[in-house]
Amino acid sequence: MTSRGTPSRFLQSVLQNGVGRYVCQLKRISLIFSKKAQSSLGVREFIEEGVVDYAKKNPSTVVYVSPQASRIPKIVAEYLNGSVREEIITNKTSPQVLELLTKLTNQSGLDIIRIRKPFHTDSPSIQGQWHPFTNRPPSIGPIRPQKQDNK
Repeated sequence: MTSRGTPSRFLQSVLQNGVGRYVCQLKRISLIFSKKAQSSLGVREFIEEGVVDYAKKNPSTVVYVSPQASRIPKIVAEYLNGSVREEIITNKTSPQVLELLTKLTNQSGLDIIRIRKPFHTDSPSIQGQWHPFTNRPPSIGPIRPQKQDNK
């Protein structure tokens, strides 16, 4: 598939986030697991050891812990823009669950797509691009190569 077949956009920030102060885009995290299933062992360990530390590091994010019988363990992340992401965490260890939570916390909730250019401005310059001779006074005259003396 060519690059034109994939969606793309210009590099942008969610609501100019980070211009004034940074606002974490993750609104709510739900940890859904089984109390008895072997596949939820790593999640249960994370809840016993690290969920309180995670909640203290991210005070703007609400953390829900939901034990449900015979359910596949998963993390449901809800963002400020309304998008919802579900990640299956079957047979993951406690550090892997923390790593996944950190990844979801740092994301904006927007889909991951190809970036057209690594820079973009909402108000482009009408004067053209800058170069070293932009503000050079015209009285100096044009630039010529230096003459070499042949001796």
